[in-house]
Amino acid sequence: MKTMRNIVALFFLVSLSVSCESTRTAIFDQYSYQKTTELKVEASKLMDKATSPYPKHQQEAEAFLLDVEKLMEYEKNKPDNEITFTMWKVLTDKEKNLLSGFFKHWKEKESLSPIFLQESKKQVLEALDLLIQYEIKKDKVSKEGLLGLINSNN
Repeated sequence: MKTMRNIVALFFLVSLSVSCESTRTAIFDQYSYQKTTELKVEASKLMDKATSPYPKHQQEAEAFLLDVEKLMEYEKNKPDNEITFTMWKVLTDKEKNLLSGFFKHWKEKESLSPIFLQESKKQVLEALDLLIQYEIKKDKVSKEGLLGLINSNN
């Protein structure tokens, strides 16, 4: 009888372990939270300059995008972090209308209209807010919000 209970308990633990493994999410990471928040503030300030010629701000834009690339590399190598890393891939895709796409468009057009800037900035900052909220909460609602944005950009 004791052996049967041990087998049942072992089966239960293995089942629990397997089901938890398939839904694992990276735990809260202070560095990710801090850097994403910093990048959001920097993005906002730099995007405000897009009504003036890009060459005037090229060094600043390139330094900012390098910081984004560094964080993306960090996120790529964190265990159980597929959702956040996928969102960073969307943000840094130059063919999408988010972060890197905005800077590519600014560079190509040299300067952007205030209306285009306002709408683009709203989209980029909302996407970064979703990343920040997901990092803080790691809950179902923030996960669904992030996945919704990822899916709408694929």
